Parts: sequence; C-alpha cells; structure tokens
Amino acid sequence: MSQANRLHALALTASLAMTLCMMHAHAEDDVAPTNDLPNPYRSIAPWGQLPEGRTWGALNAVAIDNDGESVWVASRCGANPDIPPGASPFAYDSCAGSKVAPVMKFDSTGKLLRSFGAGMFVFPHKIYVDRDNNVWVVDERSPNERERGLHPDEALKGHVVVKFSPQGKVLLTIGTPGTAGDPPGALTEPTSIVIAPNGDLFIAEGHSGQYDGAPPDSVARISKFTRDGKFIKSFGTFGSGHGEFSTPHDLAMDAQGRLYVADRGNMRIQIFDQDGKYLEEWKQFSRPSGLYIREGLLYVADSESNGAPFSAHPGWKRGIRVGRVSDGKVLYFIPDPGDMKGTSAAEGVAVDAKGNVYGGEVGPRQLVKHVRQ
Repeated sequence: MSQANRLHALALTASLAMTLCMMHAHAEDDVAPTNDLPNPYRSIAPWGQLPEGRTWGALNAVAIDNDGESVWVASRCGANPDIPPGASPFAYDSCAGSKVAPVMKFDSTGKLLRSFGAGMFVFPHKIYVDRDNNVWVVDERSPNERERGLHPDEALKGHVVVKFSPQGKVLLTIGTPGTAGDPPGALTEPTSIVIAPNGDLFIAEGHSGQYDGAPPDSVARISKFTRDGKFIKSFGTFGSGHGEFSTPHDLAMDAQGRLYVADRGNMRIQIFDQDGKYLEEWKQFSRPSGLYIREGLLYVADSESNGAPFSAHPGWKRGIRVGRVSDGKVLYFIPDPGDMKGTSAAEGVAVDAKGNVYGGEVGPRQLVKHVRQ
C-alpha cells in the first residue's frame, strides 16, 4: 500500500472508530488536573459575521493580524453535509468540492474584511501571520477515499503549506500538492507552522499518530526550512520519549526563541531550542490541540479531554488554559460550555492585543470570542 493510501485508510479508520479513540498507554498522566481555576472571561458564541447564505465549516485555524485586533481564520468551508453522529470531522468536514473562500479576515467587531483561497485547499488546519503580515495556511491532508469518489478532480491538493500576501497572492508553497512524503520535496500531514525571529520556518508533520492502530513508522516530526523554503533539517520521531511525538498538533515560539510543540497524543507540551534540542515538557496544560503566546502568557486549547466522543484524558476538562511562559504555572481556565455533550471544544486559539481570546471550534463549527473582564 502506498503512503498516501495508507494515510487515507488511517483517516477512514479514525472516522469509524473515534468513539474508541484513546491515548497510547505509555502517555499516562502524573499531574493533577488543572480544572478549578478562575475564568476572567465572558464568552461570545458564535462570533464573526459571515456573508448571507454561508455557514461556518469546522474551524481550528485562527490568528491575529499585526494590527493587534483583526482576526484571520481558515475555515473548512461549511459546504459539507452534516457529520454523522459519532463520526470524526477529520474524515467528513473539509473544503473538497467547495468553491467558497476559506481564508477570511475580520475586524475587531466581527465584520468580514477580506477572503481568498477558494478551490485551493482540502483541510485547512492552522493559519499563521508573520511579521510582514503575510498569511501562511497549512493544508493538512489530501482528499480521503470518500472525497475522491465525490470530487475526483481534487486529488492534487493537500499536504502543503502556502504563503499568501495580505491581499491573497500566493508567494510560496512548501510541499507537493496531493503528495505525502519527506522533505525537501514533500510534507506528510502538516499540522502547523511557526516562524523564528531570523525567518526560519518550523513545520509540524503527522496528524494520524494519536489514533489506535497507527503503525510504528507513523510520521511525527518537526521540519525546519529557511525563510525562502529551503530544507534545513527534521527532528523527532513517533513515540513517547523526549523528542518523540504522537500527533504534533500545533507550534508556538516564545520571546527567547524556544519552540513549543503541542504533542497532543502524549498529552503534553514539549519545548525545544532552535536546533531541535529537547529542553523540557509540561503536562499541566492537559491535552493540547492549540498554542498561542502573547506578552509572556501561554494559551493552550484542549479540545479532546473528558467528554464523548473523545475520552482520551479522563478527569481533565476541555477548554482553554492560560499560564505563564516563565515557569509554566497555569493561572486561568476558560471551560468549554459543551463539555461532556459530544462535541469538541476549541482546537485553535489566538489572542489579540487587548487580551481577548479567540477559539476556533471544530465540532460546533464556530469562532468564539472570550472577552477579558
């Protein structure tokens, strides 16, 4: 079986067996849950005004413009039929066959300012805004078997990271559209990107490793490129040890240049230097799907703990935890109002200059604004 077909099979397996999804036995917890913390936020859900007749798709890609207040998102288009009960959005909710523009910019009031990227993506996963206000969109996978049957002309999409100008002009593409593989020529299930102060790019790869039945050679790594897309190195493998990953789902970088990896399947954040040297791990932020750092605070979205269909982290509540970068102390917890009701909470998180927190939610298919009180 080819690598691409194997990935399609894994995605389908995940969609059929998500209720049985559990973390690997090696990732047992040894940290008390950080659930009972203050919540100094008022939530507005849904937030953001879509054009008439359009609905949100699954959403975990959210970022803040360099003006400190405008919000960028990449939605999974909202053109799909309702997801069957118990099925995974990973296999059912995507932009395959859609002609709407998934990349959107909103002002601080939620008014839509700009959109682009129609017909370019299958599964927008994360979005990043660099210092020049260019917009990077991560397309995590190519069409699965169901989508290929419905939209055979969509095959040559996915497994790429695309850099846009603020107006939507394509400036750079990393990876080969529709092809899973190894750098420098290809990427496999890219999940996130972050850019170092010197312009180097760090791209997380490997989404399927957290699911039961994932083969031991599953891709789980961080790949480093120059600012113009030339490959430098990769580090990390599938596993639970230091420097190993089980679905590196998001990335962030602090003011010291330390790289934070949301090692979701292992229910921890791992921290590295710019060369990929392991520094430490934090488990007190629960099962991390999204990361964001602003003004010395780390914001961590946990979308899969506790409630069905995700029961991978019993005792921990889903929501957004806020803590200090300096020592990792968790200070606040924004609970998921839908916890234990069968839908995942925010997978993506971003914070504006006023301290308002934006959560991109996959299961509920919405953007939520948490206003600091």
